[in-house]
Amino acid sequence: MGFPVFKLQYMCKPSYFFSDAHLGVNPPGAIENREERLVAFLRDLKGNAEKIFFVGDLFEFWYEYRHYIARGHFPLYRALGDLVDAGTEVHYLMGNHDFALGDFFPKELGVQVHRFFVCKNIQGHHIYLMHGDGIPQKDWGYRAARKLIDAKWARFLFRKIHPDLGMDLALFVGRNSRRAGASRQIQIEEYLQAATLKMQENACDICVHGHHHIPGIWEVPAGKVVSTGQWLYSLHYAKLENGKIELVTLDR
Repeated sequence: MGFPVFKLQYMCKPSYFFSDAHLGVNPPGAIENREERLVAFLRDLKGNAEKIFFVGDLFEFWYEYRHYIARGHFPLYRALGDLVDAGTEVHYLMGNHDFALGDFFPKELGVQVHRFFVCKNIQGHHIYLMHGDGIPQKDWGYRAARKLIDAKWARFLFRKIHPDLGMDLALFVGRNSRRAGASRQIQIEEYLQAATLKMQENACDICVHGHHHIPGIWEVPAGKVVSTGQWLYSLHYAKLENGKIELVTLDR
């Protein structure tokens, strides 16, 4: 008589992954009340989520001045702080629109900030998280510009601009960048290759990223690559529950 075989069950709370909400702008076709819906969604997760990951471009633009924080997002700040207080780990990865994160989120809200992040032993998986900007070979201009604007002297000079003027300037640049990239064709294979390399280097079996706004889950030799989609023209997120990761789309 053989021994019964028990399947390992992960009884912990689900974890959630969001990216590319670009809060702060409403381009044509965008879901106008998406920030309110995100705040309501997060409030419903209070006490019901193990970890929450924002995988870049949560805001259309983010820059921390010494005495200034964008006031229009305070309900979101409060929701994030409440989640942390309730015991949920909240992680925020820098994107190409919000790479200038400082210490506001970790110091005032308890939200952990990363450029990239390896989350180990979460429901039987090791997960590599990145935003995904700068991956395509044609993005050499962006990679050079990113190094320039991310330099200490560039940040110092930008900080001397009045916050209202700085925000207007950044939003102007963002609008033109979005128009210029509207016709750009996304080569998914480039992202899959980059994700596979990162998974192999970091002994991970899942890679979660955003940036190109196309939701999907792809099988690769190292495991699974997950693109969380966006929270801009549609409402997508990824959910890890009982060891299985899936994409969810909310109605507009």
